[in-house]
Amino acid sequence: MSKLTFKPGTMLNPVPAVMVSCGDENEKNIITIAWTGIINTDPPMTYVSVRKERHSHDIIKRTGEFVINLTTEKLAFATDYCGVRSGRDVDKFKEQKLTAEASQIVKCPSIGESPVNIECRVTEVKELGTHDMFMAEIVSVSVDEDLMDETGRFCLEEAGLLAYNHGHYFALRKSPIGKFGYSVMKPKTKKRLAAQQKHNSINKNRRKK
Repeated sequence: MSKLTFKPGTMLNPVPAVMVSCGDENEKNIITIAWTGIINTDPPMTYVSVRKERHSHDIIKRTGEFVINLTTEKLAFATDYCGVRSGRDVDKFKEQKLTAEASQIVKCPSIGESPVNIECRVTEVKELGTHDMFMAEIVSVSVDEDLMDETGRFCLEEAGLLAYNHGHYFALRKSPIGKFGYSVMKPKTKKRLAAQQKHNSINKNRRKK
């Protein structure tokens, strides 16, 4: 397979497209972030990288808190808007008719329309050049109860999440091609999981009716 060589750049795709809410009792804002991820399990830790000139940069640096709100196909327009408009000029919650809900632990608001709200407290700020990386501990997670099935399993695949790939937003609609560890799974286990998946699919269709 022949390949072209590009100059070093940000070519790691796809990445999440999340709306990060921040603020306090005096102000609130939303910034769309694609550079985020998990960096540790115990304690659970994440990060967001934010350009120094962005309005949310100073808010997060001052308050030391933010909420990562996962986005969906229904929130695609608002996700894009919150990435290109500045909170210095507009109230993004108001303009996009998003609900600023009280978070469980942090003082900044969560976005009510998001299926998952991940509350974070900054532990370290790393200056990287164009961006500052805010590393943070995850202190609370809230999920939409409609995404829980009758067995208590969290069905995040039903949320219609967004991904950002080389300048475009994509909905994650397709069924999974495998489960973690499926490459070494025993036939008996595969059969059991297939039966469970069929059962869940039947119950899902019944709920829709």
